[in-house]
Amino acid sequence: MNITIHQSYLPQDDPDAALAFYRDALGFEVRNDVGYNGMRWITVGPKGQPDTSIVLHPPAADPGITDEEKRVITEMMAKGTYAAVNLATDDLDGLFEKLQAGDVEVVQEPTDQPYGIRDCAFRDPAGNMIRIQQTK
Repeated sequence: MNITIHQSYLPQDDPDAALAFYRDALGFEVRNDVGYNGMRWITVGPKGQPDTSIVLHPPAADPGITDEEKRVITEMMAKGTYAAVNLATDDLDGLFEKLQAGDVEVVQEPTDQPYGIRDCAFRDPAGNMIRIQQTK
């Protein structure tokens, strides 16, 4: 049996800012951009990896979410504690310089971690933690 990660979901509260970060800053390609009832779901992914995507979705689009849950989600997104994704690159320092030169929030500069990886961290426009590690 072969199992792969096909899609991951990250909330976004500003579709245009999300596009600017994932498409323009990270260089991901846009695979789908769907609007419904004033909301947008944007699917992006790394070029050359068509089977791996991130769906940027409205954070409280599920009709089963209560107003209190929406409030908590909004607060957690603002603090950057609601969602995260780990990415990898073969040029961590180059990507860090490119992102730092743009309008992104740096959380951690490239660092050699005691558990054996070198990584850095940013927040996307919605507050999601984006950690990027150096591939070997």
